[in-house]
Amino acid sequence: MRDDVVVLAIAFGYLALLFVIAAWGDRRAEQGRSVIGSPTVYALSIAVYCTAWTFYGSVGRAAEAGPGFLLIYLGPTLAMLMAPLVIRKMVRIAATHRITSIADFISARYGKSAGLGALVAVIALIGTTPYIALQLKAITLSHAVLVDYAPESPMATAEASFWADRSFWVALVLAVFIILFGTRHLDASERHEGMVAAIAFESLVKLAAFLAVGIFTVFVLYQGPGDLFRQVAATPALTDALSLESVPGGALGWVGMLVLAFLAFLGLPRQFQVLVVENVDERHIQRAAWLFPLYLLVINLFVIPIAMAGLLGGTGEDPDSFVLTLPMAAGVDGLPVLVFIGGLSAATGMMIVETIALSTMVSNQLVMPLLLRSRHLHRGQSGSLASRILGIRRIAILGILLLGYSYHALIGDAYSLVTIGLVSFAAVAQFTPALLIGLYWRSANRLGAGLGMTAGILVWAWTLLIPGFAQSGWLNADLLTQGPFGIDWLRPYALFGLEGWDIYTHSLFWSLSANIGLLVGASLFSRASPLEQTQAALFTEALHPRLDQSSLWRGHTLRGELRALLDRYLGTAATQRVFADHSPDDADDQSASTALVARAEQALAGALGNASARVLIDSVVRGEALDLDSILRILDTTSETLEMNRRLEQKSRELARIGQELREANDRLRELDRLKDEFVAMVSHELRTPLTSIRAFAEILRDNRELPEQRREHFLDVVVRESQRLSRLIEEILDLARLESGRLTLEPQRLDLVPLTHQALEAIHRLQEERGIALETAFEVDTAEVIGDPDRLEQVIINLIDNAGKFADAETPRVSLHLTRHKHGFRLAVADNGPGIDEAERERVFEKFHQLPHADVGTMRSRPRGSGLGLPISRGIVAHLGGRLWIEDAAELGGACLVMELPEAPRPRLISPSTGRTTNGAAVGAVRIMARSEEEVAAG
Repeated sequence: MRDDVVVLAIAFGYLALLFVIAAWGDRRAEQGRSVIGSPTVYALSIAVYCTAWTFYGSVGRAAEAGPGFLLIYLGPTLAMLMAPLVIRKMVRIAATHRITSIADFISARYGKSAGLGALVAVIALIGTTPYIALQLKAITLSHAVLVDYAPESPMATAEASFWADRSFWVALVLAVFIILFGTRHLDASERHEGMVAAIAFESLVKLAAFLAVGIFTVFVLYQGPGDLFRQVAATPALTDALSLESVPGGALGWVGMLVLAFLAFLGLPRQFQVLVVENVDERHIQRAAWLFPLYLLVINLFVIPIAMAGLLGGTGEDPDSFVLTLPMAAGVDGLPVLVFIGGLSAATGMMIVETIALSTMVSNQLVMPLLLRSRHLHRGQSGSLASRILGIRRIAILGILLLGYSYHALIGDAYSLVTIGLVSFAAVAQFTPALLIGLYWRSANRLGAGLGMTAGILVWAWTLLIPGFAQSGWLNADLLTQGPFGIDWLRPYALFGLEGWDIYTHSLFWSLSANIGLLVGASLFSRASPLEQTQAALFTEALHPRLDQSSLWRGHTLRGELRALLDRYLGTAATQRVFADHSPDDADDQSASTALVARAEQALAGALGNASARVLIDSVVRGEALDLDSILRILDTTSETLEMNRRLEQKSRELARIGQELREANDRLRELDRLKDEFVAMVSHELRTPLTSIRAFAEILRDNRELPEQRREHFLDVVVRESQRLSRLIEEILDLARLESGRLTLEPQRLDLVPLTHQALEAIHRLQEERGIALETAFEVDTAEVIGDPDRLEQVIINLIDNAGKFADAETPRVSLHLTRHKHGFRLAVADNGPGIDEAERERVFEKFHQLPHADVGTMRSRPRGSGLGLPISRGIVAHLGGRLWIEDAAELGGACLVMELPEAPRPRLISPSTGRTTNGAAVGAVRIMARSEEEVAAG
């Protein structure tokens, strides 16, 4: 498995598989079945951030700086948390303006400046060259380890001549592959669906490979993480390596590295490519905002275990190669090959996307502005420029990879993988001030952005790039210790005497200070051109709803001139697509609409970049884009319309709410009117019944004076009973009226619910016996002190027992009464063995005059009649005393259970005879109760 030919065959087979996946993705896109229309694929493509640096270098960084390696991933996590605000705005702008790269984005923001776009492209080339060198170094190093590995033997990857250097041939092979892979279409703003699909697949491969070696290390080489970290704990040097103090620069180094990773994530050309240019749906950002940080978490789970296991082995190998050497030292053959493929996947994924992004910048921002000045170019045949631009991009791909190889060859082994990556990070971080400030500050202008980036990259070169050449022997090493010409305060690692910082935080501080300072200062003291102001308004207000981009031109041109321009630079097919949506049957001598002009500029921008598209449109359109005032008027008008619509919608919702409230009030009034009618009818019925009986028996007594004495006494007893019933009914109605009006008079006092309940039982005992009801009682407390009106509470208890007796079983009626303590109060529950009360009817029982219909199965049992006011009055009395009254199922008897709950009376205050102060009654023998009666006080 470690034969050179076998390894190369596997590597090239894997690259061929990537090409197949890319071709499959493009073919599905042509069929209208996009592979990248999934937010998961989008999130996985963002994982191109995890390069050979992650796969190999993170372990090396962890071996040297402990948990400090995590900062490289916390920065992107922080950026993704802000994705709905920042990245979504960038995606919206890129889709509207057909942005092709980060250079095109910054150029378009600052007045479509060709010079600024060229500056960004040059900085990107310089800054990412170390990063490409990192990937080449990782590939050649991992290949050398896999093929020539021998324990305790140092690995040498540098060769005497470039034609014998494997990294040179790797660069050439990858150049051929990327030319086939990424330059199929002229329009760079079109989605590279095949490329994105392949990158998403590579993200899964490198994740699986890294997890495989991590699981092997922890659970095969060691007996789990506990065993591994026990051995680490027994080695003081390794314990120190895991501490936070091992991070270079201490707390300042933590902050500096976090800021560096955050800025670089937004400024890396490849991240801009997958985050912004390749985004097909803004909604995908929502899932990527949590899925990509989760990916970073998972792929870094085993970084520290692998680093510690490599250090415990003590073989003296390069920590960057621990991922490979650990399984190889254990004598495993298959796993190292999988790890090599994972590393190859991480490196090639980055190189593919980065090189495509850089080649687009080179062709659109560096070469095209020069070609547009050539008269020969304008006399070219239809569509001849398309093949020429593709050729330029392919040459650029080869040149970029060879430039990366040159850096790798010059620097050699002076820097580790992570060090090379951080140098590149600090370079691309110089884009972020112009990028982020330009998104939100309208006054930022081209002069400030240009001066800021120029100063920033110069400081970066002095503090990071040039020291690398000095450490490699290409420059005098005294430059680092003594400064140029012996000027101490210009030392690259201690600029202006700032010492004690780690080199990356030091470089980031000075470069960003120069960058942001000049950007803000020059913007404040210089005036932007009208086009810059227009573009600034469009970018800062990009999320403004309903901003019509097609209305931003106020010049005019003929359709024929516009068609000839597009046909010359884009070809016939692309021109037909532009005109297809804008009245294709109109004659060429008619004036082109503003929408067609805007669409034509977008098509040119997608192929040539915004700056070149602007130049070409200016060549045929007489007029210019709207100035800032016009743009702001459009935005203000739209804002006023939206605000008016918002207010109208708010008024509509308010009117709908008021209408609903009126309907509910009307329904309530109708219900109250119905209840009033029912109340009057019920009261009339309840009053008429005893009055009718009294009148009937009174008339009998009046008209039949010869009645026997026994009959006369019976009739008089009926009259008395009915009169008493009538009196009770009237009193209940008056009580109910007092309750509802809040005028019910209660006389609350401390009382014991136990004797009060016994008293109520004695009052109703005879009536229950007459009905044949078996009454069971259970008192689980000896005393139950509450605050209440004794007469009213006795009335409530009697009413509860009476109601339970009415609805007990017809054959063997049983009623039970239980008095128990519950939390901070007491519960009195009265249950029966009747049919129970449906849950829907339980609250209706407490309505005025509501009486449950009852018919026993097989027999009709006459119930003692009632007014239907007892339970509503009882609930009102209990509520006034701070308690509750409700109905639930009777657990033992199976019928209904009426439950009354009252809070326990507060403890009486006690007075100490010695101090006269109130206490809580702890020293009973030394106090007397204030609640004693006056007689007890007098007697004492």
